Formats: sequence, C-alpha cells, structure tokens
Amino acid sequence: MSSDINDAKGGPHTTPHTTPHVTLHARHQAVLPDWLDVYYQRPIEITHGEGRHVWDAEGNRYLDFFGGILTTMTAHALPEVTKAISEQAGRILHTSTLYLDRPMVDLAERVAALSGIPDARVFLTTSGTEANDTALLLATTYRRSNQILAMRNSYHGRSFSAVGITGNRGWSPTSLSPLQTLYVHGAVRTRGPYAGLSDGEFIKACVADLEDVLGQAHGNVAALIAEPIQGVGGFTSPPDGLFAAFREVLDRHGILWITDEVQTGWGRTGDHFWGWQAHDGSGPPDILTFAKGIGNGMSIGGVVAAAPVMNCLGANSISTFGGSPITMAAGLANLNHLVEHDLQGNARRVGGLLIERLRAACAGLDGVREVRGRGLMIGIELVDPGTGDPSPEGASAVLEAAREGGLLIGKGGGHNSSVLRIAPPLSLTVAEAEEGAEILEAALKSALETTRSGRSAS
Repeated sequence: MSSDINDAKGGPHTTPHTTPHVTLHARHQAVLPDWLDVYYQRPIEITHGEGRHVWDAEGNRYLDFFGGILTTMTAHALPEVTKAISEQAGRILHTSTLYLDRPMVDLAERVAALSGIPDARVFLTTSGTEANDTALLLATTYRRSNQILAMRNSYHGRSFSAVGITGNRGWSPTSLSPLQTLYVHGAVRTRGPYAGLSDGEFIKACVADLEDVLGQAHGNVAALIAEPIQGVGGFTSPPDGLFAAFREVLDRHGILWITDEVQTGWGRTGDHFWGWQAHDGSGPPDILTFAKGIGNGMSIGGVVAAAPVMNCLGANSISTFGGSPITMAAGLANLNHLVEHDLQGNARRVGGLLIERLRAACAGLDGVREVRGRGLMIGIELVDPGTGDPSPEGASAVLEAAREGGLLIGKGGGHNSSVLRIAPPLSLTVAEAEEGAEILEAALKSALETTRSGRSAS
C-alpha cells in the first residue's frame, strides 16, 4: 500500500476520487522544483525490485532496462550487496574521512588497481557530479589554468562547474561559469560537418579541429574532459582510437585527459572494463571519474589520478559523506560480485544479441534513424520520417508505450531527447533480453504509427 494514503495521525487524506498515485504526484509538484523532471504522463512510484524487475505502487511489474539511470548495475536487491549494507549498518553508519575507514581503503585499493593509471590515488565522493567537480579542481590547479576542452553534446553533471562544461543546451540552464570552455568535435559520429567521412578521415578531421581550437586558447589549457560514450547525449560515440589520437596532441601541450566513466565504467560496454580502453593507443588517462553503477543504488562517486596530480592541492580538504562506511561496503560487495560473475562478459554476449535483435526489429521502421551502442548501452535514435529531423515526440510516445507493455527505458540525445536509452542491469539474461526486445518492438510500431497518424490529421 502506498505510504501517502494516511497522514501522520493515521487519518486518510485522499479524496474518494483521487488515487494514492495521483496524490503523490500532486504533492511532488507542490513541494519540488518545476525543473525536476519525471517520466510518463502518469508518473509511477517504484516500490521494490528483484533481479531485473521492479514493481510500482499499483502492483504493476516491469522489466527494467534503465536501472535508475544506469545505476542499478548488477541487479535489484542483490543479496551480497543487501547483506553488506545490513552488516555494516549494524556496526556503524558514518564516521567521515577524518578517521581511518577500512571499507574506504579496501574499495580504493581495488579501484586503483583496476583503473590502469600508474601510481593511482583515489578520492571518494557521493556522486558523478561531485567526482567531475573534483577532477576539474585537480586539473585546473595542476595546470594553473581555468581553460577546459569539452566535447560537443556532452553532459558531466548538474553543479555550477559541471554545467559550465556541458555541451548540451537541454541540460545547461546557464551560460555563466568559473571556467572558459572550448568545445571540440568528435563525440557524435553520424551528424555534423564530418558525418560523411570514413572513420579514419573523421578522426583526422577531429584532430585538426582540436589543433585549431588550441590555437585560439590563451596559453595553457588545463584538460580535455570526455565521455567515451556520451550518456545523456544519446549513447553517441566516436570511432575507436579518437581519444588516443587526441592524446598525442594533448601530450605535446601538457594538457591532461579526463575520462568521465560515470556511465561507461565497470564493464557496461562489454568489450572493455572502462570506456577509455577503446582509445588506449596512447596510454591511460591522467584522471578518471566514476559513479553510478559501482554503488548499485548507493550514492558513490570517485576520482582516480596519478599521485602528482591528485596531490597537487595546497589546502586541506575532507569529505563528510564521501567514503562513508556503509556505501563503501556496498560498493565493494557489488564490485566483487561483478568481477566474480564476469558481468562484463555477460554484457558483451547478451548485449550483442540484444542490439542485433533491436536492429532487426527497427529495420523496416522509417521513424528510426539508427540503432547504436556497445554491450548493454544501446541507443535508438528516432526521427520524423518526412523531414529526417529529430523526433522527441516519437521518443516520448515509445517511452509511454513501452511502460504500458511492462518495460522501463530512458531518453536522451542532445537538446531534443529523441533517443531511446536502453541500459539494463549487467546480469540481464538472454530470455529477458528477448522479452524486452519484443515489448520494445511492439511499442515502436504502435507509437510511431500513432505519431504518424497525428501528423497526418493535423
């Protein structure tokens, strides 16, 4: 039963004509910001989950192909994580970084070893936004410059500094920033001035663009920050090797490379443990940021950097909640489960089957521009069949139809949200992948037909 049926005194506060669901939505609208977006015309309250499924307050069961925005990485209610949280909660919940924290050191050691960065140091935070903030602080301090290179169509968080390097106007509410940001080409392969080029020509053109942008900078540039696969941007990615080619240019200028692995880390792409490894021809990044999936729902983020970069700050600092014993225990248990059960391999195998199944389903649909992705990180870009323009209306319609069919997915894609984002937990089974693809195929066909009919009638 939904918790909003009775008030604190035990009396009902819903009317006979108002369901608990509607009441919760109304309360949400009355007390939370207008810009705090929610999915669906009738937003749902998710009450519990198990494996790759969740249930809402009305008892409806859904196959979850979005995982709380790529955050429930292994499975809902994973026993190992639940047990680790419960046992740690029975000892102590919180101490802060002012005291030695064994779970924090344990997780930091594992992450440092897995990062690929030599002589790595790890700073734990509470979110990807905070991790990217920290990376920017390190880079600008180390290089004594507030100039940052970022990718067009990018997203790095919602803080003031993270918004300042976000190349996606749909998620950038202000042009004010403490940083001077210079945007370069390369993250979107299929549109823009280089879309018609081969992969090799595309990389060459983007490197030339980077060189040109650096010619406009004032002295030192601190860093390039880039998502190996853009998340909010619609799961777009450059050809493998682009950032290795960029790195050759960056190294000549002493510019640091920050890889934002908030959505691509921990094996989600299947082929690699980290997204940067598709671009490792010039070595590992200088700074790596992570979050989301490592906590499997607990609030964990972090930064990895070589000791000289991490230790460059000349002032004291702490983190009140970063590295909390209970979140670290959850993260360590989740990481152990991921590695021991080879969920990266599962993402490669099941993700490969899923993307081919979706490509086959979309092959005859004129409202689908592209099915793209890697591992269990798949995007379906929708367009108006008549004009070829992005179709946010179509994406919203498919999102609704998929929910009606029992499947939860996400949206993204530049400033127009015309891309369906599909990112299930990495333990997804072949049977669940087929079930989800079948629901999504039906949703695409019905929603795109409805959208087409609506345009014809108007």
